[in-house]
Amino acid sequence: MIKMDSKDIMKTGTTTLGIVCKDGIVMGADRRTTAGGLIANKKTRKVLKLTEKLWVTMAGTASDAQLLIRIAQAEFRLKRIRAGRDCTIKEAAYFMSRMVYNNLRKPSIVPGVSHFLLGGYDHTGYYLYDVFPDGTITEIDDFISSGSGSVMVYGVLETLYSPDMTTEKAIPLVVKAINAAMQRDTASGNGLDVVVITKDSAKKVFEKEIDTKVTF
Repeated sequence: MIKMDSKDIMKTGTTTLGIVCKDGIVMGADRRTTAGGLIANKKTRKVLKLTEKLWVTMAGTASDAQLLIRIAQAEFRLKRIRAGRDCTIKEAAYFMSRMVYNNLRKPSIVPGVSHFLLGGYDHTGYYLYDVFPDGTITEIDDFISSGSGSVMVYGVLETLYSPDMTTEKAIPLVVKAINAAMQRDTASGNGLDVVVITKDSAKKVFEKEIDTKVTF
């Protein structure tokens, strides 16, 4: 049997967040993927569509998070075919929670740690859920952040967030919060993506790649 200390396992970092507004949900994330001290990828999309009105941000071990998202996308398409309707946001959150719970407890040399934020709209309203790495579900009524840059994000959101904020006003706040994380967290950077979910649509409204190359 191979034994590994926690210091031998490659760490991952990121910055993701979600904000509940009076007319919808705003979600965002940076684009950097790290493996220990190495920047493994500079163009990773961490805000992904599960259904037409349901988006998710990912953090944690990249391979596990990507696999669980692909499984969820397939399951939700099957749900649409079999039931003739999309799953509700609550159903989706519980499904993701069950996968995260089982994945973390699966015997493996490298722990399958994944952390998701789910935001969406269904016939009952807007919802934002935190699916924690241990499988815990929390419904969020203001804002939430995950990843190594979340400390900086919370500093911005605690100061500037307002419960009566519209999605239009929340977009620059999300950009500001992610930018704060990218300035101080070495595991966050290289760009950002922002998605807005309202009653009428769910789409990406802001995307920017940040060039960190130095020229002489």
